Amino acid sequence: MDRFGLITVIILAYLAVTLGVGLVAGRRASRSVQGYVAGDRDFGLLVMYFITGATVFSAFAFLGGPGWAYSRGAAAFYILTYGVLGMAPWYAMGPRVAALGRRFGFVTQAQLLVGRFPSRALSLLLAVLTLAAFVPYVTIQMRGAGIVIEAVTGGTIPLWAGAALAYGIVMVYVLASGVSAVGWTNTFQGVFMLAIAWVLGIYLPYRMYGGVGPMFEQILAQRPKLLSLPGLDGSGNSWNWGAYSTAILASAIGVTMWPHLFMKAYTARSDKIIRRTVILFPTFQLFLIPVFLIGFAGVLLPESPDQADFILPFLILRSELPALVVGLFCAGALSASMSTGDALLHAAGSVAVEDGVQPFMQLSDRAQRNLMRVLVLVVGGLAYLSALYEGFSLVDLLLASYGIICQFMPSMVAALYWRRATTAGVLSGLLAGSAVSVFFFLFPELKPLGMHEGILGLVVHLPVLIGVSLAGSPQDREHVDGYLRV
Repeated sequence: MDRFGLITVIILAYLAVTLGVGLVAGRRASRSVQGYVAGDRDFGLLVMYFITGATVFSAFAFLGGPGWAYSRGAAAFYILTYGVLGMAPWYAMGPRVAALGRRFGFVTQAQLLVGRFPSRALSLLLAVLTLAAFVPYVTIQMRGAGIVIEAVTGGTIPLWAGAALAYGIVMVYVLASGVSAVGWTNTFQGVFMLAIAWVLGIYLPYRMYGGVGPMFEQILAQRPKLLSLPGLDGSGNSWNWGAYSTAILASAIGVTMWPHLFMKAYTARSDKIIRRTVILFPTFQLFLIPVFLIGFAGVLLPESPDQADFILPFLILRSELPALVVGLFCAGALSASMSTGDALLHAAGSVAVEDGVQPFMQLSDRAQRNLMRVLVLVVGGLAYLSALYEGFSLVDLLLASYGIICQFMPSMVAALYWRRATTAGVLSGLLAGSAVSVFFFLFPELKPLGMHEGILGLVVHLPVLIGVSLAGSPQDREHVDGYLRV
């Protein structure tokens, strides 16, 4: 068997094992909507830790992270920073969300918000905004999988076929087993990708420079701007502090509010497990250290990949590693992609049905599950078509998604903590903030100080929410007590 044949066999074996884990995991869950969406609220600490960590660190981290370290240097450190900050609010919010889920039967983020602020229009708006953010996020994962498979097989399996192969497997176990498959495959994939990242992150600098220290000494001598915060922008010029700091802030807020992560609070067995997961989550950030080292290892190479996001497979294929090691690397990169993609696809179908359809059309439990499966396929299809387009950076695409997701935070804080908030205030703030965020995404040259569009949206969102709420009549006290007295 030739080199690429062996690599292909390893990839197929990994995908087969992942499929097996996903299908077996689904046997424990009930056949209800709560079983499909919330795993019967029975996840323990191990699964919660990995479903949170592996879902956050995806193809954007495994490929986009090295790509930014390689092309933009210290700018990549924003990823490390927001990951540490992003889960902190969940220590207080997570148990409250879980308690409300148990009390009222919520399984999605929007159900909680609409429960506190009754409005079918709000439910539909949240569903639309969620799906608008999810499609580019799933696109990142599919494109990442295709990039890796195409690179390590020398083009034998092109990007379109690699993405279709990996996500065909994801579709099967998500459709069959729901969140239980997502939880256990994330655990398997999380362990795998951590191990592969550390091995490569230490090996490549030693092989190419004689160690991590000598690597940075040479970069400092030849390209010092790469190691100076806030790093470079996409054009190779210095990134400004307004863009860097607001990228951190928008991403930290967004981590807490991503619906596919938010929904995992409903799956936890107890509040103690949620708090322990938040405390342990920063340890998953250790995954980024070797990932960045891989990117920096390519900085001084005379050759360069076609795109910065290709730097990791580019280095692997020029390091003369055995085919077995290359195949395992590919499996590790697929773990990063698939462990996020499956959670996103599962959440997309769940949100679309529970928040976009169910408020307007009452469906049976079985009909809801079947429609969720159909919409998983629809979202997956849209993301796949987007993944074939090459004109974007994986990290840039993720940053754009955060602009929308940021706008969920004021509404959620109001629902959990502010008695005087009203439905009209929340709906007005969400519309105003989202409109501003989309405007500055479409016209980035107008952004003051290069600030992230999500933060600019919040600057408008907050006063609109507060002003409209205070101008209207307060909600019924007994209704509000049901949400604030948890």
